[in-house]
Amino acid sequence: MPIKSTLTTLLLTVFAMVCGACGTDTDSGPVDRPDELGPFGVGHLAFTAEDASRGDRSLLMDVWYPVDTADWQDSPRTSYPLMAIIGLESEVAVEELPVSDRPGQTLLVFSHGYQSINIQSAALMEQLASHGFIVVSPEHTGNSQAFPEDDFDTAAANRVPDVSFVIDTMLARSEDPADPFYGRIDPERVGVVGHSFGGMTALGMAAGWAGAAPDPRVAAIAPISAVIDADLQSDDRPSEYAGFTEQQLGSITVPVMLVGGTEDVHVPIENNDLAFAQLTGAPWVYQVDVIGANHTHFANICAIGNLLLDLNISQDTWASLGAEDLIEPYNTTCTPEVFPIEEAHRLQNLYVTAFFRRHLLGETGYEHYLSQSYADTEPAITLTFKSL
Repeated sequence: MPIKSTLTTLLLTVFAMVCGACGTDTDSGPVDRPDELGPFGVGHLAFTAEDASRGDRSLLMDVWYPVDTADWQDSPRTSYPLMAIIGLESEVAVEELPVSDRPGQTLLVFSHGYQSINIQSAALMEQLASHGFIVVSPEHTGNSQAFPEDDFDTAAANRVPDVSFVIDTMLARSEDPADPFYGRIDPERVGVVGHSFGGMTALGMAAGWAGAAPDPRVAAIAPISAVIDADLQSDDRPSEYAGFTEQQLGSITVPVMLVGGTEDVHVPIENNDLAFAQLTGAPWVYQVDVIGANHTHFANICAIGNLLLDLNISQDTWASLGAEDLIEPYNTTCTPEVFPIEEAHRLQNLYVTAFFRRHLLGETGYEHYLSQSYADTEPAITLTFKSL
């Protein structure tokens, strides 16, 4: 049964006792607002690694990481390449500054949507890095916008192994005295967040998916707009992997945050309702419904579309640039009459940041933002949560 506001006070009192998978509790005192940038500057770098265990499968990885503010404040900001000479300018991240020297930082992996790009949620990555996380987003080869050749089953089968390889790669870098990430990553606390097909990837990291076993290093997951039951979708079920069974969801034993939009016609919010009911083994489960948001409110679709328009690249030429798939979501997400994209991003940042700071870092001060009493102050949020 969902835990409602009448039990909130009691739950917050016993939170530390029942949440064995949350990491060490920390009486953090005053906390940074999770819907604002955190106390760290943000560095960015990109590199490519090859997985020798899978035929030298190559993955491009973008990394966002905390840097000391003194190193960051006056540096020029980075530009994320989109096409040819066009790049999406960041207001936050800086290229290849030294990684903050704190040992044992927490690793997060972000998985992008089906045939999408790995910088699709760069604003969320920057937000999480500013709050002290090292965040890696791989571009899933064969299921990206640039290289979309894999069929559904092949793409699904690669997702969990891809994320496990990212974890392997970053932990190896943390063990290399010559690497800038040396000693920076705690191997015991890893989180996964993803959008759409990437949200399914996040679930797969804890439940297993498409023939791959779950990764025991993953300690918390945040699936955003993930398909749970393909029969809830408007399209035909493409594969047996287009969803999760009740048994799979019941096997998840780490904290979970489900995020979705009530106006999502591609992945209806009923998917999160079903997941919430069937996540019976997770110590904590949160469902955050953003009232008025659709499927692409949780990505940077508007920033990319607005950039093209600002460069006088009209929509009737987007298809010739390989951006035809941008037209429909831009028109349904970025116009004045729909839910504001800035508010969707603020709410996504708020809940995902608070979730990981509480359930990976053990910072009890973030319980406030995960409570019904706080949700009641956010008119666009419906929050439901439960615990074992």
